[in-house]
Order: sequence, then structure tokens, then C-alpha cells
Amino acid sequence: QVQLVESGGGLVQAGGSLRLSCEASTSIFIFNAMGWYRQPPGKQRELVATLTNGGSTNYADSVKGRFTISRDVAANTLYLQMNSLKPEDTSVYYCNAYLTYQEDYWGQGTQVTVSS
Repeated sequence: QVQLVESGGGLVQAGGSLRLSCEASTSIFIFNAMGWYRQPPGKQRELVATLTNGGSTNYADSVKGRFTISRDVAANTLYLQMNSLKPEDTSVYYCNAYLTYQEDYWGQGTQVTVSS
């Protein structure tokens, strides 16, 4: 069973930065893709950014130019660098690791709160 553990969330003022980390219990190179999703209060979970095994990235329009997804394969860790944070970025952020339709793993989430 794969485990994903997120860290790095917290409270930050608008315009500030945070870096989220997601450490996997196995080599992340096995996954077809990994990504970050978020679920704002009262809303559905939404895609933030994804990174394929081949290195291709995809970002939600709302975070393009501000967030960067990356990975350290040796450390089994996925990152999300978040700059120029806005109050509307406030959410619980989840790490995802996708291998197959039946092997789709999620972390427990980390809270990010951006004050205005």
C-alpha cells in the first residue's frame, strides 16, 4: 500500500510563498503521473498541477506563472512551490499519485491559509 505524506502548509499573508512537499513510501518513478489538487471550503476538489513520469507539466489557469510543480526522485518527494499567494488559494491541498485506475493514491491533505 502506497502512502503519501504532505507537509509545508500553513498560514501566510497575501503575496507570500509556501512550498508543499509530498513524500511517498515508494519510488515515485513508478507512477505514471503525480499531482496536486485542492478543495476550497464548500467546493469540489480541483486540479492545481500535474507532472507526468516523462516530465510534462500541466497547471490550472488560476495558478499559472505563480506555482511550480517539481520532484526529487531520489528523495521520493513531489513539491509544489507557491508564490504570490492570494486569499483565493486558501484550501486543503492534496497530493496524488496515479499508477492505474485501480492504483490511484491520495495523501491526507495539508491546509494552506492565505490572509488578506
